[in-house]
Amino acid sequence: MSDDLKVEYSGAVATLTLDRPDSRNAIRLEMYRELPGLLRGIDDDPRVKVLVVRGAGTKAFAAGADISEFREVRADAESARSYNEQVAAAEQALEGMAKPTAAMVHGYCVGGGCGLALACDLRFCDTAAQFAITPSKLGLVYSLESTRRLVDLVGPAQAKWILFSGERVDAQHALRTGLADAVTEPGDLAEEVYGFAELVSGRAQYSVRAAKDIVRRIVAGQRRDDAETTELRNASFDTEDYAEGVRAFLEKRAPEFTWS
Repeated sequence: MSDDLKVEYSGAVATLTLDRPDSRNAIRLEMYRELPGLLRGIDDDPRVKVLVVRGAGTKAFAAGADISEFREVRADAESARSYNEQVAAAEQALEGMAKPTAAMVHGYCVGGGCGLALACDLRFCDTAAQFAITPSKLGLVYSLESTRRLVDLVGPAQAKWILFSGERVDAQHALRTGLADAVTEPGDLAEEVYGFAELVSGRAQYSVRAAKDIVRRIVAGQRRDDAETTELRNASFDTEDYAEGVRAFLEKRAPEFTWS
């Protein structure tokens, strides 16, 4: 694994850190290449129930793609096509994880960094957070999938404002428009994120992952139950966690779920 990506484990929570603090965690092409396999390993790890994605240090989640590489890795249409495919694969791998994901955003969350944050299920940020998507400042075009994630969160008008202007959006603006899900003081961000991750880790994981799958289907346009969603719901009654949830409720105690 690249020295620029770091994975740590604490109980049922994994943390993936973009670890280039001297460059505000700007994302190199090699990092994008490694992310799909790395995320697949986390998703397959039975120890892990929630993934937190963050940047190293306190200045940035990620200040975007590493533009210093662009003359080499995006020199022309052919190399740019390959580069864009790697970025898309990384974002798809993060968005497609079965397990819940949360972006912990402190400081700058710009361009490619914002792309990764948008691919997470939730975004927690501190009051110093600054979001921006900047293709209009570089003469580039944002992908349809990345734009769709933005529109799903903030709606078409706000998405146009962000993309047309390329300007930064502060934490309170992000919270009002749905780009962020919670805002805290900088010193409280880790407690907020990991407190939520621990809470979700203690819930019935079959329920959590089924809910994520069903929400994804709704966002993609599904409006009626089909055979797969019906089976998801019906199968929950055969899990030990369902039996434990009922027992715990009747015995007036906290449930101890075991499905992983």
